[in-house]
Amino acid sequence: MRRDDPGLLAAAFADAGWNKPRALFERYLEEQQSGRRLAFVAEADGRLAGYVTLVRRSAYAHFQELGAPEIVDLNVLPMLQRRGIGTRLLDRAEEKASEMACQVGIAVGLHPGYNAAQRLYALRGYVPDGRGVTYKNRYLSEGDNVPLDDNLTLHLLKVLR
Repeated sequence: MRRDDPGLLAAAFADAGWNKPRALFERYLEEQQSGRRLAFVAEADGRLAGYVTLVRRSAYAHFQELGAPEIVDLNVLPMLQRRGIGTRLLDRAEEKASEMACQVGIAVGLHPGYNAAQRLYALRGYVPDGRGVTYKNRYLSEGDNVPLDDNLTLHLLKVLR
């Protein structure tokens, strides 16, 4: 991610009807500059197409215990999806993660908006970490009631080397 990307990304996603505020991308850039996160931006046809980030220290306790970096916030603009951009972004993030650890983590939402991501991650070799479903990174127990929103996730791991 470069200095001018936050504004360009926020505008591109706003044009697509997605709420991705400039402050989010500014935080990613600041965290990249401080070494806590790597942020990768993809271009297609001369314009911004998507992004993904890789955090060195996950907020999720199990990934922390394993020393596994976590891929966070993969997004490709809707009109540019299904062209391999997400795959190439994941390739880059996994390449960098392999320099840090022997495995990488990723969380995927459970509502239907994540159907394509669930399939993509499975095809790329990600498997559930065996800890169950979380809500805001908190483990759930049988009978718990939580909203079916972006915070309801399953954490996955992939062996890199």
